[in-house]
Order: sequence, then structure tokens, then C-alpha cells
Amino acid sequence: MTTPPVALYRPPSAIDVLRLPVIGRLLRHRYGRLLLQIPFFALAVLLVYDGFTGEQVAARNLATIVPWVHFRGMAVLALLLLGNFFCMGCPFTIPRTLAKRLSQRGGQFPRLLRTKWVAIGMLLGLFFVYEWLDLWSSPALTAWLIVAYFASSFVLEALFEESPFCKYVCPLGSFNFVYATVSPLQIGVHDRDVCRTCVGKECINGSYAPQPVILIDQIGLHGAPDVTHTHSPQGTLGCGTLLFAPQVKSNLDCTMCLDCARACPHQNVGLFTRALGAELTRPDAYAPRYDRAFLMIGLAGLALVNAFGMVPPVYVLMQTLADGLGLTRLGLSALAIEGVVLLLIFGVGGLLIPFALSVVAAQMARLLTGTRKRDSLRTALTAFAPAFVPLGLGVWTAHYGYHFLIGFLTIIPAFQNFLADHRIPLLGTPNWSLSGIQNDTLVGFFQTVALLVGFGAALWVAQKIADRLYRRAAFRGLLSWALLLLVLMLAGLAVFSLPMEMRGFTLSS
Repeated sequence: MTTPPVALYRPPSAIDVLRLPVIGRLLRHRYGRLLLQIPFFALAVLLVYDGFTGEQVAARNLATIVPWVHFRGMAVLALLLLGNFFCMGCPFTIPRTLAKRLSQRGGQFPRLLRTKWVAIGMLLGLFFVYEWLDLWSSPALTAWLIVAYFASSFVLEALFEESPFCKYVCPLGSFNFVYATVSPLQIGVHDRDVCRTCVGKECINGSYAPQPVILIDQIGLHGAPDVTHTHSPQGTLGCGTLLFAPQVKSNLDCTMCLDCARACPHQNVGLFTRALGAELTRPDAYAPRYDRAFLMIGLAGLALVNAFGMVPPVYVLMQTLADGLGLTRLGLSALAIEGVVLLLIFGVGGLLIPFALSVVAAQMARLLTGTRKRDSLRTALTAFAPAFVPLGLGVWTAHYGYHFLIGFLTIIPAFQNFLADHRIPLLGTPNWSLSGIQNDTLVGFFQTVALLVGFGAALWVAQKIADRLYRRAAFRGLLSWALLLLVLMLAGLAVFSLPMEMRGFTLSS
């Protein structure tokens, strides 16, 4: 196999992580991703095993401690510092890859479902089920959820050509996609001219073939090929979400699996650094689509409602809705009544109200700037949707950070308990007094800072968008959006000022 001699260059002010001496070589390696996936896969298997066979107490089982206390807190930190790190190492894609190899070529995912509306529905479903069935307190149900992820990934990837599980279905992936738009890393290429003349477009098509195939890159002076490369069973599948590397402008659909870089025969694909949040202010980063815009807005709304579900007023609201709707008089079970009420709270409070308020803000901006004839509602709304990303991330950081900070040491006695149950006396007797930071003032300060930083970043993004869209009328165009962002931030401060349930662990000796 030979490769064409190409003159590569680095974009200004960007570093290609894949060109760094050690980490770059590791990430580019054929099994680079698998080396990251194996520990996550082993952890997932351990959680399923302990979830089904271990003690069915949330504070004493790894299946509830790890996902609901530790994983979520580390996920938001990884998204800020490393990008979509957890999708890169996602264990659910191991059966996905196996399914692709077995099925070779599946059918097309239904066109009607190839939108982010599916992702919005799946996110709503996950947050609703988490609260309704108290997943945080049930190791067995959490284990079943992990099994469902593995099964769904395998089935969908076996049936369809594209990777619909990652791109449209997986709620964790959708969460990571949205907040990876803030991260300092993005896939890109060194030289676009190399991509224009590339024969196989391996970054998107892959270099895998059941039987070896030789592709001709260049014909020599005597009419014979002098530069070729090979597709083989040892090749890479290519981009599962069908992103063409030189056209990547956003992390919104990128799992950061780096298959594009491994498949590229010209070593032209890189993982480049960029400024935090730079993508959110780019005018060409996102197509003006309602589904993508409402995914960004909806995640900010669901962040507030998800946190609201952990403070005392939620129970008053639930009882008020149950009585007001007459559910208590219908003879329904308590579980059914709770399900109906929670679905209303999450659906209306987390999605419909934020969607409606964003429509009002867009209409007001068009009215105040006199751009109703120039800009459609879609244009005005989708342009400002990225401003909700840093605010939403601030709310999730305050929420998930709370659980992580007050319980980051709880994994130690839970793991000790797991070993003790299997008569492996390596770490001694579980010390159930271990927890985390129990200073309410310090944790509350962290939550306030997270919200204020998210709000400040959201205002900065909105201001940049208003400057671009309305120029001299930027202040009037920003006004309605700034007010909406302020209301959401104040709602977050109000929620986090109330005592929250710790969930998943208890403080005891």
C-alpha cells in the first residue's frame, strides 16, 4: 500500500491532537478506540451483574452509584475539557460494530425518523422514566436499562445502513452531541484539496471490505497505477453518522470515534483544537432546522424540570395536578397517577413552555428590529437556539455536580461491598461513612457559579448572534432573548436554593 505525497498544513491557531507524539499515535491506532471501550464495556458488564445479583439497595450497589452519582458528574466535565469523550469510548458501540460486520449492508432508516424530534422524544422518555420508576433507587431496573441500550444498538445497527442508534435514538448520545458543541476539540482536515481528489472518500465510506480491494489513486506517466491503497477485512467501517470530514462544521452529530481519521489513506483527517464555545457563534455551523433548535432549547428546559423533580415543591405540584385533573377519583393506582402527572410536568414544563417562550422571543425580536418581512420565524428562532446550550450546560453542571460533590467517595464502600459479597477480601470492610463534601454553603456556591457562568456565556453567544443578524438593531434584537435567558437562570437559582434529595446513597456509619 502506498500513499500520495501531499503537502499538509495546519489551520491557523489549531493543534491536531492526532499529530501529538504519544496520544496521537494511540488514538490513530487501529485498536485505539477499542482500548478505550474495553474498560467501559467491562464496567457496564459489572454494573449489570451487580444490578441483578447484588443487594437491591441504591447506596450499596454499583449499578446505581456509578451511573447516577459518578458518571453524570464526570460526563459534563469531560464535555467541557475533552469533547464527546464518552461517545468515543461508548461500550454500546461494540455490539454495533459486530452487527455492521455481520449484516454488511442494511436498509435505510425511515426518512420520517431521520430527525432530532426522535432524540427529543427519547430524552423526554429517559428523564420521565428515571423519575417515574425511581431508576436511581433500583439497581435491577438500572441494569435492565443498560441491557436495553446494548440490545437496541445491536438491532438497529444490524437492520440499517446508517447508525441510527447513535445519531437519532440514543438519549445519552443526543445529550453529548448538544453539549460537545461547547468543547475545545473538533474533527477537521489539513488540506481540502486532498479531499477533493480522494478516490474512496474513506472518511465517510470506510476502508473495510470483506475481500481485499485495490483502489487507484494516481496513474503514472506510462499509464500504469503508481499510487494505490487497499480496502480489506482489517479496514475501518467509516463514519457511522455519515459526516464527510472536510464538511464538518459542528460536533452536533459527531461521536468522535475517529474512524474517519483511521480510515483516511492520506492521513489528512485530524482532531483539532478550537476556542471554547466557538462553534455556537458560527453562522454556518447549523442548518436552520426546528428539530435541532428545539433539541438545544428543550435540553435547557428539561435540565430545570429534572432538577425541580428533586425539591419539595414538586410533590405539592404533583398532588395539585392529580386533584385538579380528577385522577384521584378515577380509581387509578398511585403509580399510574404519578406517571400521568410526571409526564405532564416534564412534557409541558420541560418542552412545551420553553418552546413556546422561544417562539415568543423570536417574534418579539423580529418585531423590535423590523425584520418580520426579511426573516422568517424559523430563521430568527434557529439562529438564537445555540445560546441555550451554555445555559443548559450550566444547569446540568449544577445538578449533576451536586450529586457528584456530595457523594464522590461513595463508590469506595459500594465496591468494597461488591467484593465482600463475592468473598474477595481485598479492600476490607465497607466504610459507609464515606461520602463527599458535606458543606452546603460550598456546594451551593459551586451551583451558583455554574449557573452564572452558563448564563454569562449564553448572553455572550446571544449578543454575537444579534450583532450578526441585526447589526445596528442588535440591542433590540437581543432584548427578548436576554430576558428569556434571565428568567430561566433565575428559575435555576430558585430551584437550587431549595434542599435537594441526595438520591442513590445515604450518609450512615
